[in-house]
Amino acid sequence: MDQVKIGTFLKELRKEKNLSQEQLAEKFYVSTRTISRWENGNTLPDISVIIELADFYEVDIRELLNGERKSDEMNTDMKETLELVADYTNAEKEKIIKSLKTYIAASVLFFALIGIIIAFNLTRVHGAFQGAAAFLATVGLIYSIMSVIKLRQLTGKMNKEQHKKASIKLGIFLGILGIIALLAVIAVL
Repeated sequence: MDQVKIGTFLKELRKEKNLSQEQLAEKFYVSTRTISRWENGNTLPDISVIIELADFYEVDIRELLNGERKSDEMNTDMKETLELVADYTNAEKEKIIKSLKTYIAASVLFFALIGIIIAFNLTRVHGAFQGAAAFLATVGLIYSIMSVIKLRQLTGKMNKEQHKKASIKLGIFLGILGIIALLAVIAVL
């Protein structure tokens, strides 16, 4: 699937309707930036939006996915099947997003609690607990960051290339954090 070709086709269809990106964004309840990303081939609309775009532009879904016009008409059964698939996919995506938000909140809370314990020296056991607490706080921070990155990707606020760059930066950050944590544990012992 050629995202750039699809984006160019979406742009042509929008221009045929004499609509600006802002006007189209209002019709589909998305941001102008989202329309721009679609038309530049950076991201693709969700399958449910593709179905709506096909209806709006009066083209076949296959035409949208191929990025060019065809003479075939989409049959009703295929459209209904795709709508069911889109509904299912959106429901699954919403479940994942909801659980990710829960995990993020829990890990941030855990990270903050461990951080407070360390910062205010609220424990009488120093050496081993401090090292373990620092390790757990680091794990909580790592998990929180990874969950936020995944959430941004699932909600369409981060494309695959941005996700790859963020993952590399996170890896470097984690490596540095790991070295610092290791040095802290060694210093306590």
